[in-house]
Amino acid sequence: MSQQVTATPSATHGHTSHAGDDHPHGGFWSTYIFSTDHKVIGIQYGVSSLVFLFFGFLLMLAMRWQIAYPDQPLPVFGGMLEAMLGPVASGGVIGADLYNAFGAMHGTIMVFLGVVPLGFAAFGNYLVPLQIGAPDMAFPRINMASFWSFLIGGVIMMVSFFIPGGAAQAGWTSYSPLATSIPTDGQTYWLIGMVFLITSSLLGSVNFIATVIQLRAPGMTWMRLPFFTWAQFVTAFILLLAFPPLEAAAVMQLMDKVFDTSFYLPTGLMVGGNLADISGGGSPLLWQHLFWFLAHPEVYVLILPAMGIVAEILANNSRKPLFGYRSLVYSVLAVGFLSFIVWAHHMYLTGMGTKISTFFQTTTMIISIPSVIILTCLFLSLWGASIRFNTAMLFTLAFLPMFGIGGLTGLPLGFSFTDVHLHDSYYVIAHFHYVVAPGTIFALFAGIYYWFPKATGRKMNELLGRIHFAASFVFMNLIFLPMFAQGFAGMSRRMSDGGAAYMVSDVTADVVGRLSETIIQANIGISTAALLLAVAQLPFIWNFFHSIVRGEKVTSDNPWDATTLEWQTPTPPPHGNFAGVMKVYRGPYEYSVPGAPRDYTPQNEIPVKG
Repeated sequence: MSQQVTATPSATHGHTSHAGDDHPHGGFWSTYIFSTDHKVIGIQYGVSSLVFLFFGFLLMLAMRWQIAYPDQPLPVFGGMLEAMLGPVASGGVIGADLYNAFGAMHGTIMVFLGVVPLGFAAFGNYLVPLQIGAPDMAFPRINMASFWSFLIGGVIMMVSFFIPGGAAQAGWTSYSPLATSIPTDGQTYWLIGMVFLITSSLLGSVNFIATVIQLRAPGMTWMRLPFFTWAQFVTAFILLLAFPPLEAAAVMQLMDKVFDTSFYLPTGLMVGGNLADISGGGSPLLWQHLFWFLAHPEVYVLILPAMGIVAEILANNSRKPLFGYRSLVYSVLAVGFLSFIVWAHHMYLTGMGTKISTFFQTTTMIISIPSVIILTCLFLSLWGASIRFNTAMLFTLAFLPMFGIGGLTGLPLGFSFTDVHLHDSYYVIAHFHYVVAPGTIFALFAGIYYWFPKATGRKMNELLGRIHFAASFVFMNLIFLPMFAQGFAGMSRRMSDGGAAYMVSDVTADVVGRLSETIIQANIGISTAALLLAVAQLPFIWNFFHSIVRGEKVTSDNPWDATTLEWQTPTPPPHGNFAGVMKVYRGPYEYSVPGAPRDYTPQNEIPVKG
């Protein structure tokens, strides 16, 4: 029989100790604004990205109004919109140009300013050093520079709404030559903003990789890393390798836009019925290749941190080790590698040859294998479990089937013969959002509810959390499920009137792609559900801010009885994180070990044979 005792943190270690609260304290600006503490930076990323997410969500609501009720003034906020944006919102109506701008910026904000910074930078910054037993990130000042580069990029994106002509209108993909030909400066702002955002990601990813490799606590071997840290580690490599081509691409498109070069502009380009005054010779397809070389791995940048969060919460609340930990690790490594050789399945309609399209069809199918392994391991971890159904676990459990729907519906888009029909339809919107919205965002909500006590010393209200979960779950599905039917019917996602111009009762029988009234009327139901989804977030917003001040205080540094190192620190963790250098003696998920004195054994607990 063996017994365990908690390890006494050692004060001796190979590098200069940051242990305890022994850092010199600075003033308000250096402590909370220009901080180099990874936890403060994580919270800065978290709050900023939640604000951006909320703004991106509001853009979607405005778009949904225009789709459901084309060319009718936006209720309540229409006048305000016209006052802020000028003629482009004349009469409070979201016309085609403004719809395009809102669509482009909704995608940009949700992906580059919302979900990725929240999942990777916020959760990663706060948790990775804690989970590996490190006092901070490897390069704290670079970490601070990363956040400020991100914020500057976000501010530039926001400012672009208020310049003459408004924000970028060429979609979040910014395809050339459309992006270059639109005669406003919105795209210029978009490109400059992207350079700052990409620079931020590169600084952050280098820091994450160096931190995980160099600053793991003694005994924290690779196969003792929590799966969340593995997911962040792989995500950092994806960002580091995929983003530089897009940054170079953005600079070249900026040259086309500002200095009249022709990197992406072909000879003979016609703009507005006239021959464009350019030298020509460029290739629009070059932009698509460079964009999707980042943008498809970006999908895994969105989902891998979410999978890591889900794995931590699932193991803790099922009181069981993760099923197939090594399989999970190898699968996430495989996903990271394969994500770089699937990008061109977004480009079947560009006319690529059958050999190339067959290659990308094959790699797209192959990458589904490790993804299925990860999902299967997470499902099997529930088998025979004694599950605690708190709010974090409810969001986690919902993530599994929601991501499953998103993943499975992506397979038809991986085949060129089915993609021809479904491309650019609402089917793509539904598929992608099942991966990101009830998929990734549910996981992010779960993570907020789960780690909130560690960051604040207080718990969020469970009743409000369950209301938030139930309403979000219902309305998310009411929004995105009908979109599959609209996509099958051929509704394009590019139409600002929601396809009304192609309604069967308004066009002659010889018009190809007519849409039934049922398909068009579904727009009203979807938009209503989107509005109710916004209402469903009110309990969360109240709960989040109210609980910071008046939430139930935790009586333990480890309120969930968890095993990983972030729960072995004081609450909230002080500057330097730990009272001494941590030592690790076991894996990350020793729950319900037979013979153990309790149903969890922290990683730093010393096994004592007796």
